[in-house]
Amino acid sequence: MSGGGPTAGQATERPLVSVIIPVYNGQAYLAEALDSVFAQTHRPLEVIVVDDGSTDRSAEIARAVPGVRYCAQPHGGPGASRNLGVSRARGPFLAFLDADDLWPVGKLARQLAAFDADPTLDIVYGHVQPFRRPAPAGATVADERIGGSVPGYVPGTALIRREAFLRVGPIATHWRVGEFIDWYARAREAGLNSLMVPEVLLKRRVHTENLGIRERVSRTDYVRVLKASLDRRRARTARPAGSDDSTVPDAPAPGAIDTPSRG
Repeated sequence: MSGGGPTAGQATERPLVSVIIPVYNGQAYLAEALDSVFAQTHRPLEVIVVDDGSTDRSAEIARAVPGVRYCAQPHGGPGASRNLGVSRARGPFLAFLDADDLWPVGKLARQLAAFDADPTLDIVYGHVQPFRRPAPAGATVADERIGGSVPGYVPGTALIRREAFLRVGPIATHWRVGEFIDWYARAREAGLNSLMVPEVLLKRRVHTENLGIRERVSRTDYVRVLKASLDRRRARTARPAGSDDSTVPDAPAPGAIDTPSRG
């Protein structure tokens, strides 16, 4: 695979982006995910692979790529992996990619341009395009795509200012699914300024290992996250006379958030 981090001759005036990739038994896809990161037009990059207790060749694959910082932890799920990656990150911007997904080449450049255009932004999201690779026999490249793209309030599309992430706090690790939905809700509560750009910024792979999980993601988890957010609001402020405490916090619909991370 290709690889390589930033070299001494690369321009340093652009901000360092720390890319955090949690992996759990992802040997089938990790190399391709890393290729899509190192193919980004933006430099400099800091690429951190967090091994979440893999028992396959994930560690070997990650360590073989120049420019990758590898760290490991006992299996704790994608939220714990991302938090560990953030604790090791040095850049002012944080990005996340699941080990079986891919980024389009201009993903980071598009988002950094949005930050340049509006310095008040804390987070820039983009659209998600589900795909299947390898495609069914006889299919064309276009047939890899599954349906249309959708707004993606998911880790793989997000580019987040590090100080904004720290202001919200770490990703919760007690949710079976929906850990980023919870973080998104807390980011809204904290008043973070976000933008959804119309371009596809994440290619999300659908395969046999994750399809069942995607289908089992229940709206119950979404409702639990919203309830937790509402409970926090109630705990912070006294209820004004005549207020309607049935109002739920702003959050994208479950379909827009998409489905849980793998790890």
